[in-house]
Amino acid sequence: MKTSIKWNQNMNFTGGNEKHSVGMDAKAPIGKEEALTPKELVAVGLAGCTAMDVIALMKKHKQEVKNFEIDTDIETTQKGYPVVFTKAILTFKVSGNIEKEKLIEAVTLSQTQYCGVSAMLSKSFPIEYRVELNGEMISQGLSNFS
Repeated sequence: MKTSIKWNQNMNFTGGNEKHSVGMDAKAPIGKEEALTPKELVAVGLAGCTAMDVIALMKKHKQEVKNFEIDTDIETTQKGYPVVFTKAILTFKVSGNIEKEKLIEAVTLSQTQYCGVSAMLSKSFPIEYRVELNGEMISQGLSNFS
């Protein structure tokens, strides 16, 4: 994997690879908040990685997913620098004609075997997850990679 960063102006940067790019900026007053911050991109990457696992497994098991979202809540250190993540809570919100056991299995597999971003980040801070199906909480757990 190879990526690069280009400074645009102020605290605005563009990062990407040969085919795709994403903007980054700092929060005010240092930046202009024109894009996600690097830490927000890490949080989005965490959710995106596990989302791809779960959707792929739902398709494999022929589950009819109507809507799929992951809310990511990140806790950080409160004092000093650098400010780092101390905990993440992923809430999977899924609706559709889905077998509860299949969804729980997909999320569990992602958070214990498949999601490389979760595997890397869980070495630094705990990642908790909750699973909601059609508005009902059906499972929760802790990312655990051996």
